[in-house]
Amino acid sequence: MSAIKDWNAYSEALRERGKELGQLHPEIVKGFVALSNGAAKTQHLDAKTREFIALGVAITTKCEGCMDAHVRKALAAGATKAEIAEALGVAIALNAGAAFTYALHALDRANEG
Repeated sequence: MSAIKDWNAYSEALRERGKELGQLHPEIVKGFVALSNGAAKTQHLDAKTREFIALGVAITTKCEGCMDAHVRKALAAGATKAEIAEALGVAIALNAGAAFTYALHALDRANEG
């Protein structure tokens, strides 16, 4: 179903491209890694909950690399496929909610003529 047929190869290819970017622009990669590491150090959320949030954001921002990484991390944190599906349901509903809200803005604009 997915356009990506080999998730492991996809993930490896992203890591290789990330290394290339790191050689071309090391500061941006260092900043991204620092931000990511900082967000990973939570005091109030367990790892699985954090990964569900990250996965929901990955889905709503349509980032395949993030989705891959956070599914992997959620599974490593003990998430079940059913729990991941439930988290995905929240992301789907959120996207629908955003579309609904923007539809209302479009109606507001139509009311102005």
